[in-house]
Formats: sequence, structure tokens, C-alpha cells
Amino acid sequence: MRKTMIFACVTIAGLFLALSTPTVAQNDKLRWADEFDGPAGSAPDAAKWGFDIGVGQNGWGNNELEYYTDRSQNAFLDGEGYLVIKVIKETFTGGGVTRNYTSARLVTRGKFEQTYGRFEARIKLPFGQGIWPAFWMLGNNINSVGWPTCGEVDIMENIGREPSTLHGSLHGPGYSGGNPLTAMFTLPDGKQFKDDFHVFAVEWEPREIRFYIDNTLYQTRKSAELSANQRWVYDHPFYLLLNVAVGGDWPGAPDATTIFPQTMMVDYVRVYTNDRNPIRRDR
Repeated sequence: MRKTMIFACVTIAGLFLALSTPTVAQNDKLRWADEFDGPAGSAPDAAKWGFDIGVGQNGWGNNELEYYTDRSQNAFLDGEGYLVIKVIKETFTGGGVTRNYTSARLVTRGKFEQTYGRFEARIKLPFGQGIWPAFWMLGNNINSVGWPTCGEVDIMENIGREPSTLHGSLHGPGYSGGNPLTAMFTLPDGKQFKDDFHVFAVEWEPREIRFYIDNTLYQTRKSAELSANQRWVYDHPFYLLLNVAVGGDWPGAPDATTIFPQTMMVDYVRVYTNDRNPIRRDR
């Protein structure tokens, strides 16, 4: 059986066992979602997702090696309720630039943007040296104020040489690039993110952002912890991104051990609001 809300109940000598995915608080209201239901090979819902295409400036600022496309070869629904972002090792030329890897970078910019709430996705990650999957958010004022003043929330980042480790980070004025507000979570018992789906989430309130993995809180960041030369910029709408990068300054390039193609499978993305957040300027 596929998809998310699967319950297995077993009664043994009066003992009731219930297995389910993490649930949100009762006062949370579903604001936006994509369950990725659709025919096999179809494109992601264009009413919800757009694409960043090309190589960006200097490999999207990180000296990455991929070319992002909007082709069905790189981003498609599998017909079983999952979005697949596929990294292919191939020679590809676009816009006068040639790269040896293609992938996809999906964005909700201009389609869905929200201030505050719970943002979560259930994802199975790719693996291998030089592979860099991410589920994250950027401030929608990036074109007017630039990065990192717009703010960045990395709900999930993983680099291939750390198959069991999750990174969650904030980038803003005075804490960005190699010096973000960040924490790591490592799966127990040698488990790896490629082996199963996990729920990655943040709960964002006016002066606080909390990071979760499978409903386990592993990091809390507050505006009060910032120093005099830092600024809290999480008080305006952000949009969502899903992508798999190849190479870059942080993960390094693929090597002989890296297997291609690689796929990131996304079961769902869901965004909630709640009554605790009095200020919401959302699209």
C-alpha cells in the first residue's frame, strides 16, 4: 500500500499498537498541499509549482555542477502518488552552457507564499558523494532586497557523504553561507535516509522557528538569540523549494563511488496555519 496515512493495528493480549505518520496539532488548519496524485509520467501541478531553469549565477552561488530543467525526465509523477526528482548523468547544453548532470528545482514562487505556520514534507532521499537534496524556503522579497536579507529556511538538507545526517538551518543578515544558525540530527543505529521516507518539518511563529524530523523536535531558533550585528527577517511571506543539486562547495563533486541516476521521492508537501500566529500576509 502506498501513501501516507497508513494505520496498522494489532491487538495482542489486550495491547493495542497503532502505527501512523506524525500528526499536527488539533488547531492547525491545512492551508495548502500537494499529494502528487496523477498519471505516471505527468508533470507536477503547474498551478502549484514552477521551475528554476539553468545554472543560476556561478552554479546557483555554490559552484554546483547540475543544469536544472523542466523536462519530464527530471521531474515527474510516478502514478503511485509520488513526485520524483531525478538526477541524470548526461551531457546537456542550454542557454549556451554545457553541464554533465541534469536535475530539477521546483518552486512555489508567485503561486503559494505564506508567513508563519507548519511546513512539512514526507521524502525519501537520494544518496552518494556529491548529491545534495533539499526542502527549503526563501523570502519572497529576494529580488528587491537580495540574499540573505530575504531570509532562508532550510527545512532539510543532506549531503551524500553523510547518509544518516540531516541539517536544518537559517540564513539571514549576519548568519549566512558557511555560518548559519544550524543544527544536525543523525538517525540512530546506522539507518540512512535513502532507506525509507521521513517527515521533515518546521513550525514557524513570529519570533521562533522549530525544526522537526519524524515529529521529533531537534532544534529551536529564536529572535532573542541573535547578536547586535544579526537581524531576524522571518516576518514576511516565504515560498517553497524542492531540489537535488549535484556537487558544490559543501558536498563536493561526485566521484567513482556515486551511482547514477539518483532519485528523490516526495510523498506529499503540506502547509498549515493556526490561531497562534496573528500576523499572516500570504498569497
